[in-house]
Amino acid sequence: MEQLSLDMQSTEDRSGKDLIEKLLEIYDQKFIGECLNKFSPGHWCRETINRWLKGKATPVLSMAEFEHLQSLLPTEKVKPETADFRFIDLFAGIGGIRKGFEEQNGLCVFTSEWNKYAVRTYKANYACNEKYHTFNEDIRDVTLSHIDGISEEEAYSHIRNVIPDHDVLLAGFPCQPFSIAGVSKKNALGRAHGFECKTQGTLFFDVARIIAAKQPAAFVLENVKNLKSHDKGRTFKVIMETLDELGYWVADSDVTGSGDPKVIDGKHWLPQHRERIVLVGFRKDLNVHNGFTLKDIAKMAPATKPLLGEILDKEVPDKYILTPNLWQYLYDYAAKHKAAGNGFGFGLVNEDSHSTRTLSARYYKDGSEILIDRGWDFNKDFADDENLKNRPRRLTPLECSRLMGFCRTGESSFKIPVSDTQAYKQFGNSVVVPVFQAVAQLMKDRVMQAVNKQNRKAVA
Repeated sequence: MEQLSLDMQSTEDRSGKDLIEKLLEIYDQKFIGECLNKFSPGHWCRETINRWLKGKATPVLSMAEFEHLQSLLPTEKVKPETADFRFIDLFAGIGGIRKGFEEQNGLCVFTSEWNKYAVRTYKANYACNEKYHTFNEDIRDVTLSHIDGISEEEAYSHIRNVIPDHDVLLAGFPCQPFSIAGVSKKNALGRAHGFECKTQGTLFFDVARIIAAKQPAAFVLENVKNLKSHDKGRTFKVIMETLDELGYWVADSDVTGSGDPKVIDGKHWLPQHRERIVLVGFRKDLNVHNGFTLKDIAKMAPATKPLLGEILDKEVPDKYILTPNLWQYLYDYAAKHKAAGNGFGFGLVNEDSHSTRTLSARYYKDGSEILIDRGWDFNKDFADDENLKNRPRRLTPLECSRLMGFCRTGESSFKIPVSDTQAYKQFGNSVVVPVFQAVAQLMKDRVMQAVNKQNRKAVA
């Protein structure tokens, strides 16, 4: 077996151990052992890798083994020398928003995500080159918002040192109420920014601090549609006031009601009803925002979108079929609420469906919001043996990745290195990728105008 010669590896990794350690940020030792055994049957196992990492063994990878493991890492789609602009990815999840901006030749230079399972999926699919990219877990470690007694000046200085310069900030921050009842003039004394009082204790506060410290040319903030009505509208009001205070113009900020273009439904791209609010902002002093509106996003939706059947696999393991007991529970629950005049119940769809309900983070529990019909006959008795064979099934994680737009119809390019339970949570918490591909495309010209203006100013 050909061993990996020294000149074929970097100075950082001459045995393959560094590569193994990098892969263990994504996959477990069992998976890596199975991959290696394709080339050296019976030679590798979890314990062998564990002993190697602890310095109790010194195996050397063959050329084929090394190259195969290296292929498990994502390739760099955008590089510093060819990137058009730079962006950061906050509350990144599994990178749904990043994907759209990377496709516009944007370079991600900083990512923040605290969930360890989401981090695995993110690193499995997006290159995080340590030469120009920083991966952070808890955003409060950057903003220092969890440390009492830190002054604004100290916090902002720390943010400027930790987060690289960037042109666009992306953030899918959680929806939290602001406790503004206790804010007084006394509390505001000595504060450089009013939002420091109004938003403290929420994760939006951390986003606002980063915007204030780094002053990116633009931002994209994403949240659930209910952000507008959350806490009787007070949450959204404080957010919009804060963004204005920070010197940003927000697209379509004056539009409210049912036709608000800031609320975008993923059903125009993929067969899933999924409404999200999207706040696009540009720095007022750069004057690149005139005429920009998210109303134009409708022009970017495809003329035809796939039916549900086009994202489904023909053969699916039996484990995704609901058990008789679970199907009985959902069936009876829906019947009870229907009799009471309520709309609660499961969402049964088939290959010809144009749209499903919204995939949620609780999908792993029973899959009730999106069940794939396998020929169930509602005219037959529930206990009919033949009919019970046609119990509906859940979507598989791979099908969820297509329903969310992480990979195209018929593809399986998005890597899922976590359990089904974690995968369902991740897709249920994510965004419809084509929506943000369209948002990025719509913003690209304005972002480039801002980049060019700032470059000219820097040269001058």
